[in-house]
Amino acid sequence: MAKSSTQYLCSECGWSGGKWFGRCPECGQWGTVEEFHEARPSSRTRAAKITVTETGTAVRGGARGSMTNDGPSGGTGGGIGTVRTSRTAAVHVPDSLITPITDVDDHDVDRIGTGFEEFDRVLGGGIVPGSVVLVAGEPGIGKSTLLLETAGRVAAGIGGESGNGNNSERTTSGSASNTSNTDNSGTADLIDLTGKVLYVSGEESTAQVRMRAGRIGAVNENLLLSSTTDLATVLGLLEQVNPRLAIVDSAQTITSQDVDGIAGGSTQVREVASALIDVAKSRGIPVLLVGHVTKDGSIAGPRTLEHLVDVVCQFEGDPQTALRMLRAVKNRFGPTDEVGCFDMSGEGIDEVTNPGALFLSDAGDSDAPGGTEGTCVTFTVDGHRSLPIEVQALVTNSVLPTPRRATNGIDSNRLAMLVAVLYRHGKVPLLTNDLYISTIAGGLAKEPSCDLAVAAALASAAFHAPIPRDWAAIGEISLTGQVRPVPRLEYRLREAARLGFTHVVVPKRRRGAKPISVPGITVIEVDSLPRALRALGVERK
Repeated sequence: MAKSSTQYLCSECGWSGGKWFGRCPECGQWGTVEEFHEARPSSRTRAAKITVTETGTAVRGGARGSMTNDGPSGGTGGGIGTVRTSRTAAVHVPDSLITPITDVDDHDVDRIGTGFEEFDRVLGGGIVPGSVVLVAGEPGIGKSTLLLETAGRVAAGIGGESGNGNNSERTTSGSASNTSNTDNSGTADLIDLTGKVLYVSGEESTAQVRMRAGRIGAVNENLLLSSTTDLATVLGLLEQVNPRLAIVDSAQTITSQDVDGIAGGSTQVREVASALIDVAKSRGIPVLLVGHVTKDGSIAGPRTLEHLVDVVCQFEGDPQTALRMLRAVKNRFGPTDEVGCFDMSGEGIDEVTNPGALFLSDAGDSDAPGGTEGTCVTFTVDGHRSLPIEVQALVTNSVLPTPRRATNGIDSNRLAMLVAVLYRHGKVPLLTNDLYISTIAGGLAKEPSCDLAVAAALASAAFHAPIPRDWAAIGEISLTGQVRPVPRLEYRLREAARLGFTHVVVPKRRRGAKPISVPGITVIEVDSLPRALRALGVERK
């Protein structure tokens, strides 16, 4: 039975199936499943006829018929027949298409700087010419603002070339390159647009993009704007302008007239991505592609979209705070464990080269020389970067039958476990108290290495015993009250020393492990929760 080409697609989450539902089986939304038709295969992919001779040789063409064969047991005469197959026939490949890997030049590629050091580090040193970078994130998180400001900086020549490129050879087309000369015959010479940046918006008009560019300071004559949702027009702009950098916002709004399906559907997104990748590779134009996400945080559209592009970056953060994090999920030209920090404001996006200033408060500078009760600092590792996290806790007497547990930046289930461990092994009675625990500036203390800092902050608030401001705690707490080792401890200690911390309580190293020594840091090793609380000075007197 032939497979039906009719499919049904959810406009909310991108789910597709062969049956219509009033409610999407994936996201649960009502009335979002609509019918669409897959693109018909080209005539070149149809089944070909192959003639099989007596000697087993396959010959293309011939009349359609059944295959016969003179086997050892005999059979009908003739020995010639035809069989239909859907395989693609092999063609002769010239030797010029085959190159030994030792003959391929291994010179470094001159990358294009984005103007943001944090962005360049996440990409592995800059944008590789001819690459396609997918930047995804939730609505309103700042994807378009980040890329528009990047376009403005590249157009102004702020990014320059990285790698083996020479910054002095940076191409910034001036007024001379924008002048078109016309001869007597009336034929205009080609305009030299080398160094131009093309920003194609399928969601906003050029006036709206210009308004936002003026607010964030991204107005430059080398920045070209276009508002269209037609894929053929976008490809024509790329070939005509031949920009230094192209930005398409977004993949889910661009449609092709050559294939069926609604905007944002699997067929359209796949066609748009494939066409942009072909142009980027053939002409060496780097493309920054904006991608939408679904309710569960995954990139909307087919999974092949992430496989086709070269780099996938997630732009994330809490919309209620100014902190934004850019991390590479996939990167063919660099590491995938780098994280860039940005600060979102009304004037645009600023990179944060020292995140410690964001995640630490100044509450204990004036009135509490020994620190503030209910506060403890820990250090997490995100990629190659160690980030300080300040944990604050408030313990009050409860007037409710069930004590309240309010968390921000900390897993509530993890908090319940730590409260039980504190009661059982640390002799800290918190089961009947209201607990409020939070982090600073939208930091996340969900890594197991933050357990000791959370427990110390709760004990400090319960016993009114402040922890010195230049002390920190790093370690995972088990149900038995043990303080377990954490990975990359040296990274955390070096960042603590850089920020001025002098004492850090850490788990006891494993047998046979080398001791870690960091200048300026006094390392206090503990193996259990009671000893850790005693070292921090927050045990019950």
